[in-house]
Amino acid sequence: MGGRVEHVFVESRHATILHADLDAFYASVEQRDDPRLRGRPVAVGGGVVLAASYEAKRRGVRTAMGGRQARGLCPDLIVVRPRFDAYVEASREVFAIFRDVTPQVQGVSIDEAFLDVRGLRRADPTVPAEHAARVRTRVRDEVGLPITVGVARTPFLAKVASRVAKPDGLLVVAPDDEDAFLHPLPVETLWGVGESTATRLHGYGLRTAGDVAALDERVLRGLLGPAAGSHLYAVVHGRTPERVVTDRARGSVGAQRALGRGPHSPEDVRAALLGLVDRVCRRMRAGHLTARTVVLRLRFADFSRATRSRSLAFGTASSDELRDAALGLLDAARDLVAARGITLVGVALTGLASDTVVQPPLPLSPPHDELDRTVDSLADRFGSRAVQRASLLVVGDGFEAPQLDDVTRPTRGPAQVTARGRR
Repeated sequence: MGGRVEHVFVESRHATILHADLDAFYASVEQRDDPRLRGRPVAVGGGVVLAASYEAKRRGVRTAMGGRQARGLCPDLIVVRPRFDAYVEASREVFAIFRDVTPQVQGVSIDEAFLDVRGLRRADPTVPAEHAARVRTRVRDEVGLPITVGVARTPFLAKVASRVAKPDGLLVVAPDDEDAFLHPLPVETLWGVGESTATRLHGYGLRTAGDVAALDERVLRGLLGPAAGSHLYAVVHGRTPERVVTDRARGSVGAQRALGRGPHSPEDVRAALLGLVDRVCRRMRAGHLTARTVVLRLRFADFSRATRSRSLAFGTASSDELRDAALGLLDAARDLVAARGITLVGVALTGLASDTVVQPPLPLSPPHDELDRTVDSLADRFGSRAVQRASLLVVGDGFEAPQLDDVTRPTRGPAQVTARGRR
């Protein structure tokens, strides 16, 4: 177990889709890294709960709940500050295990993914349930985290199976048992049915998937609207896409930092932005991409937001060129920042294209390209803080927050699953 193997794919009509979902991910990482937190109610966050351990969930604490409300429900709740670098690193380790099992991996979020083991043959043939069991064992032994896996014929059913199996479980839904598994479940369990849709269905006396399955599609379309009605009809009858989608092109690369309530000096904000630009440029170059448009995102003390953008004549991967554009946008917004008080700064690079097809400006290999490559190499080897701008060494970027998820846009191909499961 754990060695990389050759993968060969053939067609199959069995339950071959795995939905792997890390349990209470942020909180589980904290409990893994601090033995004092194990078995105790833990919330990650502060003013708002970002994640709750299962011990806290059993006391009524939920994601996105206010901190005061959470402590009212659970007076002995332990609240820890988020450590996003630790979560990103744990996610990378888990996804490496996924890709060691199969190259057909579709990431849904930082803590969940679909794996397609359709027709996957090893030297010793392994059924999907055994693949799922091995994924769970490896994630527990190598990363130290609990993970739930649902196995079914389609991504939708696999997602529902993992919901039912939580926490730290494994559930296989055989094709012949799909209706028997799905129809008794509450409508809230169905992927894509949110609170408002569930309330509407309850109002019509529809409380289980079986209740919904008994209706004609035209009736559902009339109750929920054409798109939602047809979608739900397909879900309860197992008529959803059977494949995961791994061929997705990035539409943007971004990062942001929450600065907290100030005041913040212009130098502090500028330093934070410089660090963000360096980070997203490294990620973009790692994907062999260039960007033509820089987008600056600002959030203010009154929770209002502002967005500014600037497009370049040509796509580029140069940190210097993209930095200059971002700083120009920030300078243009300085009066707005001074008046409202900034609490968050973010940057996104859009208009992405492959660096093999973009038209470069002259000279073809400017000196800063060599510098970028050298800095990227050092960062890959020694960490992102091994080489920093002198301005950051003096001021420091001073803030910790997660990078934005890369926005993806599907390439032409099979139908795909794009919805995200509710925590």
